[in-house]
Amino acid sequence: MALRRSVFFGWAAVAVLSAAAALTYPLWLAALGESLVRVDDPAPADVAVVLAGDGFGHRILRGAELARQGLVPLVLVSGPDSFYGFNEAELAIPFAVRAGYPERWFVAVPHRSRSTAEEAAAIAAELRRRGVASCALVTSSYHTRRAGRLFRAAAPEVRFRVIAAQDEHFRPAQWW
Repeated sequence: MALRRSVFFGWAAVAVLSAAAALTYPLWLAALGESLVRVDDPAPADVAVVLAGDGFGHRILRGAELARQGLVPLVLVSGPDSFYGFNEAELAIPFAVRAGYPERWFVAVPHRSRSTAEEAAAIAAELRRRGVASCALVTSSYHTRRAGRLFRAAAPEVRFRVIAAQDEHFRPAQWW
């Protein structure tokens, strides 16, 4: 009898918790979406770094805008070999040039990274080679917290400001 009662109360607890989760999902899913985002306001920096992984061009155009605003003199474009045999920077830079930005603002940084952690290590080496002390790190909003953490760990001597590029496919409060 005691075992039956325990099983009943166990299932009742699961049912109550499931109902509570179902009724409150907009609150906790929005909080999960917001937890992915950590952005800084744009400020002058030695360079901007545009991270790979944006097939729409939002990141490269945001980096270009930082240069247009005079906040950075140069935009380093992360370029893994991943798009049908093309280096991503080889596609992103001409895209920005076609949008009206001068090609001289951009420098491709080719590498063979397959993750953000590997990309951070590759880009950190380039930042050290260039003697960069401050960097505007441009990525999609949902990628800002993670990218900032990984790049700060890979290059603790560099001051990173993480800048979000527009992304019409992700809204933190409604991503689901």
